[in-house]
Amino acid sequence: MKIFLITFLFICSCFASNTSVVKVEGMHCPLCTTAVKKAIKALDGIEKVSVILNTKEVTVTYNEKTNLNQILEAIKTTSYEGVVLSSSKK
Repeated sequence: MKIFLITFLFICSCFASNTSVVKVEGMHCPLCTTAVKKAIKALDGIEKVSVILNTKEVTVTYNEKTNLNQILEAIKTTSYEGVVLSSSKK
């Protein structure tokens, strides 16, 4: 039983998702948010992207196939700079 529990916990930790909130200054219209969202979604391992124009915040849920640095680089391709506000692992 112990082996099963250890194996289960290991498998769950391998597939755990990360959620990060990134502030993206400069976005001022829906086209801006669409560009940022599209750039992030193009990365492998992205599970969900939500962009809120009023707060200029992007919430990204992603797995082990990508990382926060790759997400920030994807944002840079849209001529915006991202600053991490928070990050957590589920």
